[in-house]
Amino acid sequence: MTLLSNAQIILDDRVITGSLVIENGIIITIEAGTAPGGIDCDGDYLTPGIIDLHTDNLERQVLPRSNARWPSRSALLAHDAQCAVAGVTTVFDALCLGDIGFEQGRNQTFDDGLNDLQALAATGMLRSDHYLHLRCELPAGELPAMLDRAIDDALVRLISLMDHSPGVGQYADVEKFRRMRRREGHTDEAITTMIGRLADAQARFNAPNRALVLERARARAVPIASHDDRTVEEIARNHADGIAIAEFPVTHAAAAAARACGMTTIAGAPNIVRGGSHSGNVAALDLIRAGLVDALASDYVPASMIEAAFACVAHGACDLPHAIRLITANPAAMVGLTDRGRLAPGLRADIIRVRLHDTLPVVRAVWREGTRVG
Repeated sequence: MTLLSNAQIILDDRVITGSLVIENGIIITIEAGTAPGGIDCDGDYLTPGIIDLHTDNLERQVLPRSNARWPSRSALLAHDAQCAVAGVTTVFDALCLGDIGFEQGRNQTFDDGLNDLQALAATGMLRSDHYLHLRCELPAGELPAMLDRAIDDALVRLISLMDHSPGVGQYADVEKFRRMRRREGHTDEAITTMIGRLADAQARFNAPNRALVLERARARAVPIASHDDRTVEEIARNHADGIAIAEFPVTHAAAAAARACGMTTIAGAPNIVRGGSHSGNVAALDLIRAGLVDALASDYVPASMIEAAFACVAHGACDLPHAIRLITANPAAMVGLTDRGRLAPGLRADIIRVRLHDTLPVVRAVWREGTRVG
């Protein structure tokens, strides 16, 4: 048995000062007031373990520097450790199926990542609980074969439909796309050739690949998300196809349309930490103020999750229980994880201890199923 006492415990709708008892990986009791013995949390917050539905952080560990590819299993263990110490006890590794020219070796990252997760998930050597989020790049010709390889794996618990072609979604401004490629060192001639190639691939593969992914996801009853929605029309099409999650809508109009359709919405935590989108899209904090965000995801920085939640409170966008639900209970509900995401008797003891330094949250300890992992 583990007793955590003298803590500010963040419940569904309020914060209490009290104690929490863990036994056999489960929360047994939560009580207000002081309790003798156990681990004195010294007034720190206790929150549920964070559930991150979309992180590309593994890609950053695989390729920490341009042209310096890291051994894949070592990269996965480093990624896992970063997630755990950031309080992310449930990780949805967002592996991209299909490379349309943005990231060299991205398909190898998928192959290696799938192999490594299959090998390590049941060994007990990973600190966080890992699932797979299949990011399906619809204009990629190799997508069907990659989907065949992964779709029946029990770790697959979320699928998203992506199209990063110039002229679509976050790359709707083709001139902006050209400027980004110029900064990477491409010539104007090479960029024009790239745009033509990508337009051809989109025309050939997007529609059949979309139909295939929707069919395979429905057959396995895996939740489906759209990605980078820009217009009301895109939201309407996705809703008509049974897609229930809008991931990273890039405009206020798209987020509002998703809410009107009854879809849930994921926004990027780094958008909040940095004070806005790195690519000129809608500010996630504005969407939260408008009541248009159900969950946050780390996207590319695991530590952004807890920081974004407390930043929401500091900026007056919502209260603390609401902010914590954005990174715990709400993402759990979106993917059907009913055993975690809240501090309540009978649920998994996935818990993080947090202290504020001014307004910056510092993760001081992490338990997953009652075992200290960070």
